[in-house]
Amino acid sequence: MIEILKDWNPWWEKKELIKELEGTNRSQYSDLIDSIEIKEITIITGVRRSGKSTLMYQMIDNLLKKGIKPKQILFVNLEDKKLIKLSLDEIYNDYRKNLNPDKKAYIFFDEIHKKNDWEFWIRKKYDLKTEDKFVISGSCSYLLKKEYSNLLTGRNLTFEVFPLSFKEYLLFNNISLKKENLKKKIVLEKTKYLILKHLKDYLKLGGFPEVFFKTKRYKTKILEQYFDDILYKDIIDRYNLNSQKAKDLALFLISNFTGLISLRNLRNSLGISYDTIKDYLSHFKEAFLFFTLDYFSYSYKEQKILASKVYCIDNGLRNAISFKFSKDEGNLVENLVFVELKRLGEDVFYWKGKKEVDFVVKEKDQGLIAINVSYTDDIDEREIKGLLEFKKKFKKTKKMALLTKDLEKKEKGIYFIPLWKWLLE
Repeated sequence: MIEILKDWNPWWEKKELIKELEGTNRSQYSDLIDSIEIKEITIITGVRRSGKSTLMYQMIDNLLKKGIKPKQILFVNLEDKKLIKLSLDEIYNDYRKNLNPDKKAYIFFDEIHKKNDWEFWIRKKYDLKTEDKFVISGSCSYLLKKEYSNLLTGRNLTFEVFPLSFKEYLLFNNISLKKENLKKKIVLEKTKYLILKHLKDYLKLGGFPEVFFKTKRYKTKILEQYFDDILYKDIIDRYNLNSQKAKDLALFLISNFTGLISLRNLRNSLGISYDTIKDYLSHFKEAFLFFTLDYFSYSYKEQKILASKVYCIDNGLRNAISFKFSKDEGNLVENLVFVELKRLGEDVFYWKGKKEVDFVVKEKDQGLIAINVSYTDDIDEREIKGLLEFKKKFKKTKKMALLTKDLEKKEKGIYFIPLWKWLLE
């Protein structure tokens, strides 16, 4: 077993080899990186290929820099077929017996959900106060589910990792802007045009970190492979689903992203039952492939009765599968804004009266922010009317925003904000 584990722990032989694995720093996850210092279990979750493993390697690099001995660090990828039949106990005990019998261990389990009852094993180790710090990851949102969080209450910190934000995408392109300059509107014209060029690329290719570094001719092919890996490894194989029905439903949703989901239409179009659609959609959401957005209402019943909208985790993934771009630019921008709001941890809904509001953000103090997205500077009057109608109905509305291509002003209490600036601020 130790020979198998050596493949995943090259720093045991030569600690400098971690440099080949640690990738590019992502400053917004500094709290995650620093959580290596505390006893609580660090849980990292998010869509496959979003950078979870790289962040774990960065934690390992920090440990080595601080003088922790290489063999005090164990990294295990539980998708390794050679480890499938081995229990967590067998892996842990063999490591302790052969490499680190008495010093504190920093143990990283990647794709932890591959092992049944992992949460009971982790909790037992934690409660026995063994000399271990555990960092675990999984490309499945059930790591956040109530039954697991209750079991590990007070014992863990959980972080959700997304593909690159636009701000990170610019940093990867060596472009950074100071917030104070944005607020003072000090952005050189040539810098703005460069930002807009990268925004167009970002809308088309998305933010998966590894895709960023690939040559252009391979990017779409790699994204197609990501889609297949998520669909088959994280959904169909995991839940033993009918592969054709699952793929048909996924392709329908990815082609109709940002639209309302009608179970009746889905059933009629695909010949799949209501219950199957609900189950499969739940699995898609657990694998972070799709999100749904509920209608905003203070009545929970009304919120759940009315149709939801569907969004995709990454525009690049969507474009690689749907083979569309230019005519869908408005939908891609709306999807981008939704994912950014999710990345920020906002409580988000949509609303529809006579007109519509794309996003309603419900703040912790119960205040509301209404946002419409219109990626143009020739604003349709309905976008303005939708926001004003919402504010008239809901008195707790604190702010209204309309995201544009380049138009910036305040009118009728509405902030018109260029999309690129909103993403950076």
